[in-house]
Amino acid sequence: MSEANARAIWQDFCCRFHVAQDAVPLFNADEQGRVLTRLIGRGEIQRSVLTRSLEMDALIRAQTHRLTLDWSSGRSRLDGLIYCMGLKQADDFVPLYIGKAETTGKRNGNLSANLTRIATDTSKFARWGDNYAYHIGDLSACVLPGHPEGKLTGKYQQWAQALFVDSPSSAPQLRRPVYFWAKAWDRSDVGVWSELGSTRLTFLEYLLIGVASIAYPGLLNREGVPRLS
Repeated sequence: MSEANARAIWQDFCCRFHVAQDAVPLFNADEQGRVLTRLIGRGEIQRSVLTRSLEMDALIRAQTHRLTLDWSSGRSRLDGLIYCMGLKQADDFVPLYIGKAETTGKRNGNLSANLTRIATDTSKFARWGDNYAYHIGDLSACVLPGHPEGKLTGKYQQWAQALFVDSPSSAPQLRRPVYFWAKAWDRSDVGVWSELGSTRLTFLEYLLIGVASIAYPGLLNREGVPRLS
């Protein structure tokens, strides 16, 4: 598949699901692009984390509320959350990272821990939580000073380099505005290839990553990216 073909497929998906229009700022940043931080934890484990925007928090809560309602009703039409971090360029949404948070956990069809207590608890927050092993927590470890060296990972150091002017920094500044889009994915929704018809969430994630990695070489995903010979 050529880059031009892959980009056309990606843009068609974004158009059908209003990705660029519905995307909101990922971070709470000032006019100069400096991201606000806040302290979490107590005592020796107190640390600074990057602050999500109020719009991003609201989007996560609205979409995960749809997931929890669907799960509690027993209908199970919604597989989970598909999300994308990216940039807005004219009418195009340039993806930087694509991921998912499934509705059910690994055991007995229970509601995933990533989606519980979303209204008050941001430790997991549909994979975008403040804790380590979650996107904001691990990115904060690489962007902000004061985190244990063992919490710095190659994946999020790559994120930090792509998103921020310098790191670590106590006044982290974005290279450019970063946006976030998310949707509660209905298993009847048609995915990135309309010829395939309705697409389940897990398959959708890999299809989107595969297409986006060809169309936009700056994609930060590591899994699901086609290997080049």
